[in-house]
Amino acid sequence: MVVRMDGAVASILDRLVSDGYFKTKTEALRAGVLQLGREFGFVGLSEDELVQRKVEKIMADIKSGKRKTYSFDSVLKERGLKRSDLK
Repeated sequence: MVVRMDGAVASILDRLVSDGYFKTKTEALRAGVLQLGREFGFVGLSEDELVQRKVEKIMADIKSGKRKTYSFDSVLKERGLKRSDLK
């Protein structure tokens, strides 16, 4: 199937390829379709994206006080240990 494009879409595709973001217009279109799939929830998130979202959630919880952090030494002290006990 051949799809003809003009105007802004054609200009953007030309620029994406000429600036080296993609090797071909087909590659650029494929990336755009995948991004739309992510935005509309048709494509699952990659493992890296899931980890990033979890880290952002944990950091927000720490900042808001919903989660508390502990220093390594305070945990050792609570357990009745010293750093030298860990060798």
